[in-house]
Amino acid sequence: MPQTAHNTGLIHVAAGVLSDPAGRVLIARRPIATHQGGLWEFPGGKLEPGEPVAQGLARELDEELGIQVSASRPLIRLRHDYGDRRVLLDIHRVLGYRGIPSGREGQALDWQHPEQMDPARFPAADRPVISALRLPNRYLITGAGARDPNAFVARLERSLTVADPPIVQLRAPGLDAHDYAKLARRCAEVCRAAQARLLLNCEPRLAAELPGAGLHLTEARLSALRERPEIGKALVGASCHGASALAKAAELGLDYALLSPVRPTRSHADAIPLGWSRFAELVEDACLPVYALGGVDAADLDAAIDHGAQGVAGISGFWD
Repeated sequence: MPQTAHNTGLIHVAAGVLSDPAGRVLIARRPIATHQGGLWEFPGGKLEPGEPVAQGLARELDEELGIQVSASRPLIRLRHDYGDRRVLLDIHRVLGYRGIPSGREGQALDWQHPEQMDPARFPAADRPVISALRLPNRYLITGAGARDPNAFVARLERSLTVADPPIVQLRAPGLDAHDYAKLARRCAEVCRAAQARLLLNCEPRLAAELPGAGLHLTEARLSALRERPEIGKALVGASCHGASALAKAAELGLDYALLSPVRPTRSHADAIPLGWSRFAELVEDACLPVYALGGVDAADLDAAIDHGAQGVAGISGFWD
């Protein structure tokens, strides 16, 4: 990912995500007299001109919290226009540090689980960070076999015998609504037992009637929407193949996007692959967590994260 703001007028900020052994994340309260005062944020601050992100983050966290960062890696990069100012946020996970965090500038601190964070209590620019913290880095899309429900469900069970349960998207385009609903109910039980989250790839009205943790939209369904589907689900995401779809997903306030294809795939042999460089360019302006999809698997996770991704998604890499 680029390490400096290359658009004039942007306030470039580096912020860090510190986690404790219980999975809680450190947040700090902005002083009342400042911009977005009284809201909570991820600790960090403005970079000096030309200052590398990792270096500036370490400096800011030393000044604000009294800790010395030894290792960090990118989590998400975001742009936001508040009207009176534009910000570019580089959010890094802090992987190692020395010292005990304290509010050296008098700011209140708190440790919260991402699932307990209320986005309304954070600046708008920080809210996609909460989504990123709630999402895993592996995203499983179900493959062929939906017409044999018993074998399909058994295969899903085998696919979920991993240490880090992923998100599961139930993709079964060959089924009608009735058969899809029956399969979804069985898959929901399997995912619940494995502590994985099931996303339903179907019409929003059908998804509202079924168990699951969210809804996944095809790019066609995304383009037809004017607002985020309100179906009482925790997550809503979409498939995207370019900048306009990513912009629409961010505009509707979706929780994530799948961007594809990164590499050539057998299932879409005629699609022109993005490659990692173009993928990184699109993700930089996406303003929401983005998974890499198309010709990638778990072995590509580090490369995906290095190019701005939330993680990797796939059928063959996880289902087969």
